[in-house]
Amino acid sequence: MFGIKYAYKPADKNHPYGHGRAEPLVTFLVVGFLITSATIIGYESIKNIGTPHALPKAWTLFILGPIILWKEVSFRLVIRRSKETNSSPLRADAWHHRSDAITSLAAFIGISIALILGKGYEAADDWAALFASVFILYNSYVIFRHALGEIMDENLYDNLIQQIRDISQTVTGIITTEKCLIRKVGMIYHVDLHAIVDSNISVRKGHDIAHSLQNTLKEKLPQLGNVLIHIEPDTL
Repeated sequence: MFGIKYAYKPADKNHPYGHGRAEPLVTFLVVGFLITSATIIGYESIKNIGTPHALPKAWTLFILGPIILWKEVSFRLVIRRSKETNSSPLRADAWHHRSDAITSLAAFIGISIALILGKGYEAADDWAALFASVFILYNSYVIFRHALGEIMDENLYDNLIQQIRDISQTVTGIITTEKCLIRKVGMIYHVDLHAIVDSNISVRKGHDIAHSLQNTLKEKLPQLGNVLIHIEPDTL
């Protein structure tokens, strides 16, 4: 929450594009928590698998049930909000909830198997936990890869680029569009767009068309931040 609040700070003299880059940095931190949790779970599972121990207690199932439900509901609420805001830390935090749910579900299944099948299956819950740790590590990589793409300005926004091109075609004076580059900073997308216009118009007219295109894009796509329009003359 601290990271998201910091990312929402407005632009200033030292940060003309705002503070949105804090978002993927916070995501890396959450991924670190996930990897640490998965590693500890995996280590403890392997250690317990090779160590004789008693069957788990049946009453633990009554604790795990509500935890699974609570964590899955938390995941769904947070992941929905992350999609609404395009927030990578919220996405990572949602998967933190899901990892807890998966670990608890794996433990529930493992303990149930151990209790049903009895002696000789004491390690069933440890095997289940080991599987859960591998699943958490995989999702940690997926979250990390997306956040890394954001901070490295990787081209991840083909759908948004197509929307920008389609809207641009509706603006009077725009013949077509050329380059369209997007960088995500926090929840905001900054755009560099090359637009082609009639080569015979005046500089003033081209300037007015550029501003009209810029205003139209920001009106139709409120998630856009700075929209830089570069006017190119039609060569036909």
